[in-house]
Amino acid sequence: MGDLTSRMVIGTPPPAPLAEPVRDPWGASWRLIGWGWVLARHDALIPREVTPLLPTWARPIAGFVQMFSGREGRSGRPGQRVGQAFEHLGPVAIKLGQVLATRADIFGTQFASDLGRLKDRLPPFPIEEARREVERSLGRSVESLFIDFGEPVAAASLAQAHPAWLADGRKVAVKILRPGVERKVARGLDAMRLAARVVYRLVPAARRLEPSAFVETIARALQLELDMRLEAAAASEMGDVMRKAASEEGGGHMTAPAVVWDGVGRRVLTLEWATGLPMTDPAAAQQPGLDKNALADNVVRAFLVQALDHGAFHADLHEGNLFASAPAEVMAVDFGIVGRLGPAERRYLAEILWGFLSRDYDRIARVHFEAGYVPPQHSVQAFAQALRAVGEPVIGKQASQVSMGRLLGQLFEITALFDMHLRPELILLQKTMVSVEGVARRLNPDHDLWAAARPVVERWIRRELGPQAQIKETLDELIGALRAVARKVQEEPAAPTTVIVERGRAPAWMVAAVTTAVLASGAALLLSLWPAILG
Repeated sequence: MGDLTSRMVIGTPPPAPLAEPVRDPWGASWRLIGWGWVLARHDALIPREVTPLLPTWARPIAGFVQMFSGREGRSGRPGQRVGQAFEHLGPVAIKLGQVLATRADIFGTQFASDLGRLKDRLPPFPIEEARREVERSLGRSVESLFIDFGEPVAAASLAQAHPAWLADGRKVAVKILRPGVERKVARGLDAMRLAARVVYRLVPAARRLEPSAFVETIARALQLELDMRLEAAAASEMGDVMRKAASEEGGGHMTAPAVVWDGVGRRVLTLEWATGLPMTDPAAAQQPGLDKNALADNVVRAFLVQALDHGAFHADLHEGNLFASAPAEVMAVDFGIVGRLGPAERRYLAEILWGFLSRDYDRIARVHFEAGYVPPQHSVQAFAQALRAVGEPVIGKQASQVSMGRLLGQLFEITALFDMHLRPELILLQKTMVSVEGVARRLNPDHDLWAAARPVVERWIRRELGPQAQIKETLDELIGALRAVARKVQEEPAAPTTVIVERGRAPAWMVAAVTTAVLASGAALLLSLWPAILG
């Protein structure tokens, strides 16, 4: 199936994103204090439910923090309290809550369900304000664009969506940024940058997680998400990717609504109406003829096809952005964040996944060293042994039989043992993998992630690392080398050439031999032509 045939080369990590300065240190400091106060008031900083799980020495501290909980902290389940606190904290915290809501296997089904309201069920802003935003952004009246413009049907952390109808009868979704959301995001990111610096200085164990690089990666994604023109371009690109995938072997597994470019501006995006029901709607899972396991497979495979085959993937695949219809159709919306992988990262990802699928831990270890994920001073064999300890208990088992909390804890211990640092260029990939797995497990608690991934990864390995691919790679290298030589020859001026002709007398024996040969050849030619001459 292909392998790392070349000598192992230790990879050099790409440069981390440059850390932006904290623009308002005093404001960010007060904001962090305010965040802690809001979490404490909602009993979400150290929830009372976790107190029995804490070490004895930490319980008095937890009790002191819990004394500050208000009315909100004395009622409701932990997920409800955390969700309410995140709503107060704004878009940046809500994004964090959306990721947590996908991990029912770690935090529990009820907690994840309670946090699920952060995905698309936040309080909307008035329709009159939405109409003003459309007219201000597009420079046209709402009536000149749509024959009807409805009340909001979904309100998320950054924007809300309205149904509308075009003159040709098509139903569309008009996504409008919340008023003032850019300022709220900027302030939230400023506080996060300050928190990252504090963590880096005060918690040495967290330094390998590169907190500043993590924040800057998320900040960059959020800033791109605040320009609807860029999201429209991303939606168009990902639609092309999904159509290409659908025409290839294995199918695309996911579709995207078309962009209505006349309705696109900096703060407004118009897409054709998504088919199916949003996965946050309980009725979505109860649709007649729906195959939940096939639907979960399609979510996983769509992500892998996008990432491995095309190097561009929807990086916000939570239930609020996915629509389902029978038997197992998936349509994605909200393309504000698109993750990208270069050829090297795509190969590393495929090799690592295939290594787990084939239980080849030595191969996985060598890929990690080649990519530079593990510092070169460590032993490849020791790292392979550690990976075996992680992989063997989970490969081939159903999701309900695996404790993801325990597994992630073990992985974290291994990354610390081998001095593995967070790789900023892989943050969106890791975040999306977590979300995708969470969606699949919510659809089917016994979903087998590895079985779903196998066809996509196996096809990629066969195509990119199999014998035909190696021959093609060799020919490409040969052609490239010949072109380089040709360019070199064309670029270098021809050196002047001096020809020296020396005259000398040939030996007598050579003259005699040449003369004899010439006479013999002439005689033979004459004899062969003699009949024709006589005739």
